[in-house]
Amino acid sequence: MSNPPAPRRGPVLNIDEAEECESASGDHWGGTYKVLTPYMEDNGGELCANLSRMPPGRVGCPHHYHMLDDELFFVVSGAGLLRYGDDCYPIRPGDMISCPAGTRTAHQIANTGKEDLVYIGIGRNSANEVCVFPDSGKIHIRGLKLKGRLAETEFMDGEPEPPLILTMTGGESTGTD
Repeated sequence: MSNPPAPRRGPVLNIDEAEECESASGDHWGGTYKVLTPYMEDNGGELCANLSRMPPGRVGCPHHYHMLDDELFFVVSGAGLLRYGDDCYPIRPGDMISCPAGTRTAHQIANTGKEDLVYIGIGRNSANEVCVFPDSGKIHIRGLKLKGRLAETEFMDGEPEPPLILTMTGGESTGTD
């Protein structure tokens, strides 16, 4: 008979106590993950760590890069492939993967082995992160809670004529008559 998990003790969380969440879509995307640092988020911290588990033939997330948040991945078990920019690298237990923010070099991890690929992901969770998905042309703007595709426009496109500020009343005139 096993003992039930101990209750959470402030900043200490045993990996066995972390809740496992499903993050799968279709036949090829995602797996499960455990948030290992809920205390950080609960107390205003920006650094986070997750334990991810992907079955064979699955990919963790779309090819993407971050403008603000560095990411690190440590491979615990299994075998896979890192797509980094236009290159691919085999990954295995003991590998540390570095994905610095702001380089516009996208990354993606796939399980190409015969057993689950297990890795720890560590990164910031900054409120104003912008994440770009070059394969699909999507963008995620965390601060606006917006995911989608942008369309390029001229700078003044859609601006009112006359500018609203010229039609607003809000105090004394500072001009001369």
